[in-house]
Amino acid sequence: MWPMNMSVVEVIKLGQKYMKLWPDRAELANYFAEYRTVQFSRMVCRYFPALAVISALAPLYFNVNLPMSQIAFYFIFILSMPVQALVILGVKADKYLTPSLASWYKEGVARINEQGGDVKLSMSKPKYVDLAQLLNITYKTISSK
Repeated sequence: MWPMNMSVVEVIKLGQKYMKLWPDRAELANYFAEYRTVQFSRMVCRYFPALAVISALAPLYFNVNLPMSQIAFYFIFILSMPVQALVILGVKADKYLTPSLASWYKEGVARINEQGGDVKLSMSKPKYVDLAQLLNITYKTISSK
């Protein structure tokens, strides 16, 4: 479901933020399906623009007899995939956590604050972007010790 009161550009920016916040720790794959989605989106955003250029130039370089409309179609399609990945991440980031995940999230925020941290994250209705922020904060404090 599309986030209410958000434009496409805002959803894409939220997707970028969510992708950058999510820690790049392989052990998270055992607990969160989002880890694989974020990893795949990072790969798509990193490599598919170059793949789009290669898909446009290769038929021209190797003299393959393809119509320019078909070459342009493949170029635009492959080039749009990073945008699609960011939209999917943005929509996911704006969703509320499931009740079990929300209680785990609230316990994690409380635990960090008890240990002397000053985490100011949403406690009423946490979203997946809040979870990414909590995991990011947690792994930054672990790696700094």
